[in-house]
Amino acid sequence: MLSVLGRGSKLCDGLNRREFLRVGGLSLFGGLTVPRLLRAAEQTSGGRQARAKSVILFNLLGGPSHPDMFDMKPNAPAEIRGEFRPIATSLTGLHICEHLPNTARLMHKACLIRTISHTYNSHDPLAIMTGFTGGNPQLQAQPSDPPDIGAICQHQGLGPRDMPGAVCLPCYPGWGEQGYRRGGPYGGYLGSQFDPLFSQCNPTFAREPRSQNYDPVMPVGEPYVPGLDRMPDMTVDRFGGRRALLQQIDNVFEKSRHATALDRLDRFQQRAFALLTSSKTRDAFDLSKEPDHLRDRYGRNLYGASMLVARRLVEAELPFVSVHQEIFRHYGHAYDMHENNFGMLKDFNLPLLDKVYPALIQDLEQRGLLDSTLVIVMGEMGRTPRVNGKAGRDHWPQCGFSLLTGGGIRPGTVHGATDQHAAYPVSHLVRPADLVATVYHLLGIDPHMTVNDRLGRPIPIAHGGETVQGVLA
Repeated sequence: MLSVLGRGSKLCDGLNRREFLRVGGLSLFGGLTVPRLLRAAEQTSGGRQARAKSVILFNLLGGPSHPDMFDMKPNAPAEIRGEFRPIATSLTGLHICEHLPNTARLMHKACLIRTISHTYNSHDPLAIMTGFTGGNPQLQAQPSDPPDIGAICQHQGLGPRDMPGAVCLPCYPGWGEQGYRRGGPYGGYLGSQFDPLFSQCNPTFAREPRSQNYDPVMPVGEPYVPGLDRMPDMTVDRFGGRRALLQQIDNVFEKSRHATALDRLDRFQQRAFALLTSSKTRDAFDLSKEPDHLRDRYGRNLYGASMLVARRLVEAELPFVSVHQEIFRHYGHAYDMHENNFGMLKDFNLPLLDKVYPALIQDLEQRGLLDSTLVIVMGEMGRTPRVNGKAGRDHWPQCGFSLLTGGGIRPGTVHGATDQHAAYPVSHLVRPADLVATVYHLLGIDPHMTVNDRLGRPIPIAHGGETVQGVLA
């Protein structure tokens, strides 16, 4: 038996009265209070024309090394230029790392920003997801943090009415390292009702690392939607198999959809129930529907699976999806490469990126979705121009890159230039606030729009950022 929202007296059509009285106050998808979401969703973006219907952010958590990837300086001294060679790309005059050959073939479709610059030295994606770089960096997400792009998408009612407005894959940033929630993908001072749906994962690893932190091991597995038994205010009798559970859920939901009691709910409560009962989100996570050759193209690992789920969510018109290359404690530090920078890039990070990014772009293009989907690849900072004594590069938020594709971006564009050591921008500096403002502009949201913080003060959603006109088609 499946019990939704506890027990209570039955209505004449056989449904539980308490279930419908409480559905309006239901909290699900990691803190999303539905009626408040639905009322907020009545606000519109003022009729601005959207170039992008959806955004996929691939966050290279830890700080990808821009001098070794997309802003190489082959004529610099050895301690600056590093160990890799640049190769030509499909965009005349642009060279990138030799270990990104598949990406190199797609650069005529992309826009490369080489001058992302700020001073927010912290391993969390808050700056690149909100545009906010003020205050003292705190790894732990705070209720006083600003809302991220996904939260604003939900606040503005973007996307289908029976799906969450934002999804975070494969888990919340920080889950794999120490179990704390790194700042970034949250509703912040708008409230937890605007948090994304956080998927969960339970990866396995093929081997033990040879050394802690700087010998990453590929996580294998798939992200999945939290079970209903883990959602607040819901109880589910456990069944022997997942298929039996889903079948029983579907049976109850189908009965609920046709119940006359729904007629007595207001429109916000009705949409809340539709959001709860929709199978579209669960369906997007079912990768068994994808052919083997496509699974292989993305890669049979946690990040390949997450990126394929992201594409399925975009196909279902979900506005904002973030995929985070998580730091798994003991099994590797992702892009935080204070040691073994070149080994981690060559053997792990660059082959992974060079597989999932081209797979996503080609898949979106073949499905006619690339023009309406903005794909962003970046991390929270760059790395130091000078290689340290442990063959690593250290934190360097003063300069980094962002790779943009699709969704209204001008293809075949390199925006901004850096000095001879890739240390500082020398032209067209782009702040995180400017990048976020550009994303809002492409989504049809006014980046100068304000929302109130916890003290009731109106705060611009892009924190003073201006649209980067040079990257727009």
